[in-house]
Amino acid sequence: MEEETVSTKELEGRVALVTGASRGIGRAVAQRLARMGATVLVNYNGSLDRAMEVVQEIQEAGGRGEAICCDVSDYGACGRMAEEIIKKYAHVDILVNNAGVTRDNLILRMSEEEYDKVLDTNLKGAFNTIRHLSRYFLKQRGGNIINISSVSGVTGNAGQANYSASKAGLIGLTKSVARELAGKGVRVNAVAPGFIETEMTQALPEKAREAAVASIPAGRMGTVEDVARLVAFLAGKGADYITGQVICVDGGMTCA
Repeated sequence: MEEETVSTKELEGRVALVTGASRGIGRAVAQRLARMGATVLVNYNGSLDRAMEVVQEIQEAGGRGEAICCDVSDYGACGRMAEEIIKKYAHVDILVNNAGVTRDNLILRMSEEEYDKVLDTNLKGAFNTIRHLSRYFLKQRGGNIINISSVSGVTGNAGQANYSASKAGLIGLTKSVARELAGKGVRVNAVAPGFIETEMTQALPEKAREAAVASIPAGRMGTVEDVARLVAFLAGKGADYITGQVICVDGGMTCA
């Protein structure tokens, strides 16, 4: 898919932290925010090489980016990351909580480790970054938090009790924090993707892919750019009066 041109620079001067930005949706979000003028901090945990590829792509396109390592499930490490960002850039304006993992299994077979790993990264990781960056948002009386949830957190999904619980929890976290911070100029929203073409979905068996597409009224899987466009909108001025919302990007999967 040919990369879409973004002409606006409405995020010029903003600093954005995108967690789990070395691949998939996070990568597309980081690239798009950079094309809109933001300085993007590409958070990664497992792969420096992939993160540096994203940074290089951002820089080659004329943007500003930097890789920053942190395991978001580690509360103390998130605190140190926040301090490092403020020390270098003096402010942070946009937080996109995208880091996530899966450990799929049926509930009768799911281990405690599989459950805890997913909740620690997907849900506690978002709490950790929000907890440490919120005080800077409050000091500057402005900020934008966008949490990447999932339609699995809206409808549930067999074989994904841990993942669905983490993504449903992220929706509750979004709504609660939005109520707490709205009066201070901080907006908090969630984006819930459906089936999106990523390495994870590409690895599905052909029959599973066919069944997934058959469940989508639009008749196709989404692209990472479908999600990145919405994140970019929520990060921009056009969404100034939107907070506490959960918006599905799913081709109609969750139509009532």
